[in-house]
Amino acid sequence: MSTGTTDSSSVKFHASLNVSDLARSVTFYRHLLDREPSKHRADYAKFELDEPPLVLSLIPGRAGGGGHLNHVGLRVRDAEELVGIQHRLEAAGLPTQREEGVECCHSKQTKFWITDPDHALWEIYVLHEDTDDDVDHPGSEPSHVESFAKDVSRPQVTWRHLLAEPVPARIPHDDNSVHEVLLEGTTNLKPGTARLDALLAEAFRVLRPGGHVRLHGLSSDAPLPDVPLALPGPAAAVQYVPTATESMLVLRHAGFVEMRFERLSSKAHFEIEGIGLREMLLAGRKPGHRPRAAHHVATYLGPLSQVTDDFGNVFRRGERVALNIHDWQSLKNGAAAEQFLLIAPASSKR
Repeated sequence: MSTGTTDSSSVKFHASLNVSDLARSVTFYRHLLDREPSKHRADYAKFELDEPPLVLSLIPGRAGGGGHLNHVGLRVRDAEELVGIQHRLEAAGLPTQREEGVECCHSKQTKFWITDPDHALWEIYVLHEDTDDDVDHPGSEPSHVESFAKDVSRPQVTWRHLLAEPVPARIPHDDNSVHEVLLEGTTNLKPGTARLDALLAEAFRVLRPGGHVRLHGLSSDAPLPDVPLALPGPAAAVQYVPTATESMLVLRHAGFVEMRFERLSSKAHFEIEGIGLREMLLAGRKPGHRPRAAHHVATYLGPLSQVTDDFGNVFRRGERVALNIHDWQSLKNGAAAEQFLLIAPASSKR
């Protein structure tokens, strides 16, 4: 039987599978491949073969849109080879998403992601070293090829829907490829016509992690009575006016976080039976991966006695709270950043 030793200096095909029972799957592949896993954790297992050159990883979880295939990829020899492949793809107009020196699958890697025309997710990566840590969190050391990611031009991709347009069953973009989805008046269509839940699910699919959806339209101060709407001018196209809370809950149900009213007009533009209709611009953000490791610290400075973010973190005024890097960066890059003292671990400061 093989010993399961690995050679990270060779190019290998990579396949990652979603499995319902990790222990059973490890037993199956141990017999199929006639070797022990090269890495086995409670939330991850990996087999490596030299003939054929294959890295097979097993990830517990139900099958998603891609079935039992989580993603496929290539492990390359070094950073220069990785840069060359990424440069070739982007020169052909194929956008990639790069990640520098991250800890993933219990190892430190630099990688980029790309989807093929049928939305299969590919991961191209170079393995720096294995780690003993049982959690995934971004690495602290910069990659010497970091400048390439900054130098590549990536145009901002925005998808927009207007009130007068038909609501599509599918947004015509690849998964994780759009920076912003802007729905202009879509919330003011009749609920059955708008299919807002389905459209927001599509928005969540196409947005990159960290991308924003924005709902722009009319919002009511309270639920409107069941009477025909007869608004003047361009507003005559409005068929329905939700409350601000209703719009926020729809976004939350779709999986968006950090909802914020970027505009809620102080003056009501219209009034129906004493209920004001205001201009609303509501933004939400698609979250990224939230690792379990909590090495960053946030202290809420006030003025309230306590606040809670969309991830369930509770901040009491003056108390230090340990956060994972995702939640910490959400605070750092958000509108409430000035209300916090945000401290990164010394090893991650550059």
